[in-house]
Amino acid sequence: MSDSQDDYRSSGRYRPKSPLPVALPQVGSAIIGVILLIIFMWSCVLYWRLEVPTEHIAVLIKKTGKDLPNDEEIAPNADYKGVQKEILSEGVTWKNPYSWDWEIHPQTQIPQGKLGVLISLTGEDLPYGEYLAKVDPANPDPLKGGVTTKGIVPTPLVPGRYSINPYLFKVELHDPVIIPSGFKGIRTNLAGDIAKNPNTLLSEPGKRGVQKEVYNEGTVYLNPYVELISMVDCMSQKFNLAVNKDMGFQSKDGFWISLDATIEYRVMPEHAAEVYVTYNNQDNGDDIQDEIIRKVITPIARSYCRVEGAKKSGREFMDENREVFENQFEKVMREKCMPLGIEIQRASITKLFPPDQIASPLRDRIFATQQRDRFLKEIELQKQEQTFASQTEMTKLQPDLIKADQEVNKITTQAKREQLVAITKANEQLAVSKLRLEASKDEAEAIKSRGLAEADIIRFQNIAEAAGWKQAVLSFGGNGHAYAAYVLNQKLAASYKKIIANSADSPLMDIFKTFQDQPEKQAAPEKK
Repeated sequence: MSDSQDDYRSSGRYRPKSPLPVALPQVGSAIIGVILLIIFMWSCVLYWRLEVPTEHIAVLIKKTGKDLPNDEEIAPNADYKGVQKEILSEGVTWKNPYSWDWEIHPQTQIPQGKLGVLISLTGEDLPYGEYLAKVDPANPDPLKGGVTTKGIVPTPLVPGRYSINPYLFKVELHDPVIIPSGFKGIRTNLAGDIAKNPNTLLSEPGKRGVQKEVYNEGTVYLNPYVELISMVDCMSQKFNLAVNKDMGFQSKDGFWISLDATIEYRVMPEHAAEVYVTYNNQDNGDDIQDEIIRKVITPIARSYCRVEGAKKSGREFMDENREVFENQFEKVMREKCMPLGIEIQRASITKLFPPDQIASPLRDRIFATQQRDRFLKEIELQKQEQTFASQTEMTKLQPDLIKADQEVNKITTQAKREQLVAITKANEQLAVSKLRLEASKDEAEAIKSRGLAEADIIRFQNIAEAAGWKQAVLSFGGNGHAYAAYVLNQKLAASYKKIIANSADSPLMDIFKTFQDQPEKQAAPEKK
């Protein structure tokens, strides 16, 4: 710019040209653009924004695309019009409202204490007679496309929230099976294949029918269309045989014996399924206890009582044979019921009513026995009272007894001391006596020796004297009679001074008559 121009501008007469006519179209276009952008964004917020609230899902519906075949209700993919299998969970996303529509549905809630059964509404039709939907083994989750047919999905839904497309599945709520403590849940498969051998109590695992495996106590979540659970009480049951009826039998001698018995039993848990199938009565539902009593326990008890009772007379039920009968009753009940799956825990005959002809004397005897027992108890009580009184008196006399015991101990000690001294003296005397005994033995031996010597002397003297006599007799020619007369006359001749006697009949003369006739002279003995 030249200096002249600068002067002109600085002189105050210079006026610049206004740019408004040139910038106004540009500003207007920018404002319009901003407004259009705001309108577009607002329309996106209103029509394109898809917000799924908490605990809800959005089911997408395609407006454009290929038409569905007449036999299909759900679009197989996004290329087709109609309800889509895909659903949207909570959150915000954007969809073209021209091509898409959507529906907001609450998520499926399975409350606590319930279970859900899925029913597939789409897919291929099932063959005749089947009602369970087919599940792809490679994708067993039905909510992720694992179901390929219509029908009831076998796997149930446990409590919780699920994102389920209501156009694909219907959900039914059912109660889970609660098996109380002491019960067993009998499983009946409702949808399995037919067993190869249907004429058995229990079916093979997985086959249709009652299964051997049972459920234990607890809560079981299962599909009621797939498996039926029946309850069997395996706890101890108790009943009386003679409830509302007369239970009895005839004895061997024709008396009617009435009785009542208390029986405790239970269904064996390992045989619960067999027992349920055998004794289930549809009229009573799952309660099989009445059938067990009516068909098992009562007939066995009645049979035993009638058969064994008919072998005994009425009197035998009044003594120890009754106890044998009762013990055998419990044994037979256990042996007969065990193979049927029933465990007899206790079977006792509580009452036995004999006829009055037998019972009356028995009652009198029992009364007398009771009286005797009462008297014996009174006697025993009196003895106990006496014992107590004695113990009381002994307690009172305890000081005196202690003093007496001390005196006794003192006297006993003194007596033992004196006894010890006496024993010592006795031992000394015993030793002296032993010495004296030995001396006496020696003296006895000496006396014996002297006696033997004296006896020998006498014997030898006798021998010598006998030898003298023998020689004297020999001097008379061996006539002993003559020698005897000689000796007699020798003795008598010196003694008689005078003899005055009748020689004819005097007894004195008889002595001399023996010498009148001299015997013949005996021959002298030969010398050896």
